[in-house]
Amino acid sequence: MAQTTAEPVTGPNGSEHSGRSRPASGIWGLVGLGAAVAALVAAGLVALTGARPAANLGLSEPGPLTDLGLPAVRALAEVSAALAIGSLLFAAFLVPPQRSGYLDVAGYRAVRAASYAAGAWAVAGFLMVPLTMSDALGRPVARVLDLGLLVDLLPKVDGPSSWLLTAIVALLVLVACRLVLSWGWTVLAFGLSLLGPLPVALTGHSAAGGSHDVATNSLVMHVLAASLWVGGLVAVLVLAAANGSTSGEALPVAVRRFSRVAFWCWLVLAATGVINALVRVPIDYLLGTTYGTLLLGKTVALLVLGGLGALHRRYSVDAVARGERGALLRFGGVEVLIMLATVGLAVALGRSAPPSTGAAPPSRTEVVLGYDLAGPPTLARLAFDWRFDLVFGSLAILLAVLYLRGVVRLRRRGDHWPAGRTISWLLGCVVMLIATSSGIGKYAPAMFSVHMGSHMMLSMLTPILLVLGAPVTLALRALPAVGRGGVPGPREWLLAGVHSPVSRWLTHPLVTLPLFVGTYYALYFSDLFGWALTEHWAHVAMNAHFLLVGFLFFWPLVGIDPSPRRLQPVVRLAVVFASLPFHAFFGVALMSTKAVIGAEFYRALALPWVTDPLADQKLGGGLAWASGEGPLLIVILALLIQWSRQDERSARRDDRRADADGDEDLQAYNAMLRRLATGTATPGAAENSRKNFPDANVDDERRSDDVAEASDGPETERSGQVSG
Repeated sequence: MAQTTAEPVTGPNGSEHSGRSRPASGIWGLVGLGAAVAALVAAGLVALTGARPAANLGLSEPGPLTDLGLPAVRALAEVSAALAIGSLLFAAFLVPPQRSGYLDVAGYRAVRAASYAAGAWAVAGFLMVPLTMSDALGRPVARVLDLGLLVDLLPKVDGPSSWLLTAIVALLVLVACRLVLSWGWTVLAFGLSLLGPLPVALTGHSAAGGSHDVATNSLVMHVLAASLWVGGLVAVLVLAAANGSTSGEALPVAVRRFSRVAFWCWLVLAATGVINALVRVPIDYLLGTTYGTLLLGKTVALLVLGGLGALHRRYSVDAVARGERGALLRFGGVEVLIMLATVGLAVALGRSAPPSTGAAPPSRTEVVLGYDLAGPPTLARLAFDWRFDLVFGSLAILLAVLYLRGVVRLRRRGDHWPAGRTISWLLGCVVMLIATSSGIGKYAPAMFSVHMGSHMMLSMLTPILLVLGAPVTLALRALPAVGRGGVPGPREWLLAGVHSPVSRWLTHPLVTLPLFVGTYYALYFSDLFGWALTEHWAHVAMNAHFLLVGFLFFWPLVGIDPSPRRLQPVVRLAVVFASLPFHAFFGVALMSTKAVIGAEFYRALALPWVTDPLADQKLGGGLAWASGEGPLLIVILALLIQWSRQDERSARRDDRRADADGDEDLQAYNAMLRRLATGTATPGAAENSRKNFPDANVDDERRSDDVAEASDGPETERSGQVSG
């Protein structure tokens, strides 16, 4: 982000552009019209249906400004968020940067558009704070526009506080978009923008009541997929409508890539929409209720958009490749209007309460966890009483499918891939699935002992199995290389990520070791764990943290993949041995403590079979102590095997070289030593020997690793890599 001025950008044809040429005003006019339609649809449907959340809760009416202004402003906020996220997606992955790593004209324009959208997103987010406060308290907006009142109530009310967080993220995205000019920082800005919709998505209908775990996970995926689809399409249409040779060269690549993104976004929207609907309302209540009618309307709109997307894939992609843009602009313009109107429909749906089905109120366990528990966690229940985790269960299946697809691609072209790596990766996916979706994952939020078992599986066993599967090496061999002058693709993005400064910093032992062992103490011996127990999103974040930190810790230690940081085998063993006492002491400390961690949560849950939470906590400490040593012993064994194989490879390489040149290097080296011993060596001979015989000076592990990599398959050179 060092550069902040809009310097001239060199296009693919060598011409210079200022980076400030305006995109086609017609597309932005269409987007403005669509945003107005979204706001009108949201406010109009709320007015027609009479949706009054405050009245449903027995509160007084906040007034027409809140009743109609809140859905209209929220629709504008969601449209702006989609435009910001989609524009950054476009700049990061749909159009190529320059060979220097800086954004090309199309990418620069998209980042600028994202900055304007992020500004509108931030303004709408800040406006939503008093509007949602007015709605939550049942007071007119004018009566809550008191700074002291807002500051006092914000931490206590989910809606306004979540919108405040969203507005802050939008401001950060705005700042980032005004600073970045390089591809690497654009990717980071895109990742930051994905965090913006999360605070709001994690509150509302889906975050309360029964099955809120499934509903919340599905809603988050639904919102992110919609943002990528809507915003990405607008960015593609802006490029298609722009004049100049740059858009003509970048457009076919952008359309082809976005077509794949849009297809998967549509599938995610359809699947998560069905899941969320089934959680909220039974099928027989779809007709005859306001909520059901709005839900059917949204379903019809999604089907229409799917049909338009199919037409795009059939006609527009090939037409753009031939230099024709008319079909893309016609279909895309209609699609954008329907998309933005559907955003307004979704906002109105969010303001409507699901119909009352007359079912019995949920139990205390269901309110807290989102589901009921059948009884104490017997071995049979832990093994067979499954509740599929939409986030990590889907992730485990997706990772397994992608890995097998890469292996099949290698086999079809005649390349060998070790079966042991495939088995290790699939076992890692299975362990992740069991830890989050089996009875272990189901009981983990309710009992500390089961949670600790799930924690150990996710942070210790799963990452070890995954890194031994060598996924990066598989991807580099299975993905096509674009070659010099080609458009960077997934293989080049992966190489750029592996060799980025961020990866080097994250894989440094002085970073990974404190993260890996230090977070145990920070999480469990503070109030953080007790607070996280009450929030579903915090439970998801904990699992993600366990997986990610474990992978970062074990990747440079036992990973077969090319690593951003190569460590000597002795250093690897030292890091592993350094972590052992911390794990052992952590388990002993849990067994020795006299205070119940998360006592308030477990007391409120009041499971009848957990009569002594302290005893359950001591059992969890014993599991942490016992299960932590086994995986680390596997790591030590893997390290010793890898060390032995490196020595064997080095010896075989030296033997092959000696056979090829008659051991010429060794003979010359011995002759040089004899001259030194007899005093006949010429000045500078020692320096020349270091230059001519690098084997005596170069890190043997680095050379043996390079040989091993070359013997396993094609060289993973960095040609065509995008610099950050």
